[in-house]
Amino acid sequence: MNFSEPFKLSGLLGRFSPDGKCLASCVQHRLLVRDASSLQILHLYTCVDQIQYLEWSSDSLFILCAMYKRGVVQVWSLEQPDWHCKIDEGSAGLVASCWSPDGRHILNTTEFHLRITVWSLCTKSVSYIKYPKACQQGVAFTKDGRYMAVAERRDCKDFISIFVCRSWQLLRHFDTETQDLFGIEWAPNGCVLAVWDTCLEYKVLLYSLDGRLLSSYRAYEWPLGIKSIAWSPSSQFLAIGSFDEKVRILNHVTWKKITELEHPATIASKQTVSVDPKSMETLAELGNGVSDAPVIVYKEVEKSPTVGTERLSFPPTRELASSLFSTQSKYDISQVPVSLQYIKPVADRANPKVGVGMLAFSADNCFLATKNGDFQITSLSWHSSGDSMLLLSKDNFCVCYLEREEVK
Repeated sequence: MNFSEPFKLSGLLGRFSPDGKCLASCVQHRLLVRDASSLQILHLYTCVDQIQYLEWSSDSLFILCAMYKRGVVQVWSLEQPDWHCKIDEGSAGLVASCWSPDGRHILNTTEFHLRITVWSLCTKSVSYIKYPKACQQGVAFTKDGRYMAVAERRDCKDFISIFVCRSWQLLRHFDTETQDLFGIEWAPNGCVLAVWDTCLEYKVLLYSLDGRLLSSYRAYEWPLGIKSIAWSPSSQFLAIGSFDEKVRILNHVTWKKITELEHPATIASKQTVSVDPKSMETLAELGNGVSDAPVIVYKEVEKSPTVGTERLSFPPTRELASSLFSTQSKYDISQVPVSLQYIKPVADRANPKVGVGMLAFSADNCFLATKNGDFQITSLSWHSSGDSMLLLSKDNFCVCYLEREEVK
């Protein structure tokens, strides 16, 4: 593995283009675009203030730079470096900005979530969407980019509006059976919209494209409820991570729970997965309802290289100094059962660091990665092959490879 020279960066604003050919980075108010292979600077743009958010368009031809303090968004073109666009929201302010799936419209959310403004780069037209709800995930696009769902709050009630992205016309508008809607997420096939309630109310609602309520699910009533949700790439399964440190998986036929995955503090030699017998038709690969899968635990072991006394000298050479302070690591197989380090969260504070906060399906629907508790992981990303995944923390990253056994 080779590493480049370090580059200056502000606010962790570094993004590869969707086509993988360019790398955009920000240093204060300057935007630098480099060639991804040679790291040579291709373009240098100057914005009116320090850049706080950066996003590529889906076709990698435009770059959006948002300056929330000024309420300004600037757009730069890679094909025509002399062309640029500046959007000023004025006294309405700006708290969020993003591209539409076609890469030709920009959605700006004003302060206090008074409205979402849709700006067209082609026709210079402007559309407005009123009453967007201030929640974790209040805007969701279908995978094909045809429809957009927006969570709204009116008269102390939650609503969902579905728009056609081609014309930004309202397609459906309906209320939801939620106390305080927290997020929405389209299934990859664009046929079902998952809506979940605040963590104080365990409730998942599933709506069709025309606004019909297909089903609702509630695992329990009083404790803290849902923390994360993820669809499988095939849209067949919906994984729900909860504050009780369990993952429940629903099937797309009956929308009932087919299995429940736990995160025990002690990992045994075999992990037992119980499956609802009524849902075995949609999860036939798990055999007779119980899967006893052997568990292998890898533990990272660090060690410092040993240097013979005959090589020691003063002052030490650069090569010797670097070898003395460098560490090597390897992964040893630990004997099960293994007890994981667990820090009990403070119960009397808001947003306790407990529960399943991240879920990620592999592209082939064979694996589900989860993050439970206060582990210092900020991102779970599967490779398209489904055989490896990237774990990102604040200061480190790790690539995990899976070795599949052949089925005879």
